[in-house]
Amino acid sequence: MRLLAAAVPDPTSPAVLIPFLLGMVGLFAAFQVYYWVGHKLGPKIYASRLGRRIGDEKILRAERFVARWGALSVYACFWVPGVRHTLPWVAGVLKISYPKYVAASALGCLTWCPVTYFGLYSVIWGWLALAGRSPAAAGAAAAVAVAAAALLVRRRRAALRAEKTAGPERTADPAGAGSTAGAGSAAAQGSASPGEHG
Repeated sequence: MRLLAAAVPDPTSPAVLIPFLLGMVGLFAAFQVYYWVGHKLGPKIYASRLGRRIGDEKILRAERFVARWGALSVYACFWVPGVRHTLPWVAGVLKISYPKYVAASALGCLTWCPVTYFGLYSVIWGWLALAGRSPAAAGAAAAVAVAAAALLVRRRRAALRAEKTAGPERTADPAGAGSTAGAGSAAAQGSASPGEHG
């Protein structure tokens, strides 16, 4: 196990830092592509294969979040699994201020990437150090982590099933507050007044 720990490169070495920096730049570039795809296609993107795969409920949630928080929602989406690659193109559809979008996405890349990357590295190093001292304790820690991950996945799947089951009831809502048929309505309003969302 000590040999394995020694084989893991130093997180500050060029062999690690260069791919990390390239990945961070790539993520920033992807966010700009997402924005302009949403900006150019507008609400039509909701009927695309991407929009159908994501689903009306997630799109509506993203619309509400962007409409309320503007560019701040772009920064926040980095920290929310499952939203990081959905909300940016919704922000483009709603035509929030692009300079603010660029600033928020840059800040997100500069904070989320190091925290997650080096945080994960720290966990790996810590686990290897524990395994060097006590393989049994390291095995127990790994088992607990796997069990916790499995529990989170089960809860997430149960929540998604509950949303799908409740979907028809929301669609039948006469007020239309939770109707999945309304996907893109906020986008249409946003596109009618570009730059209104900050």
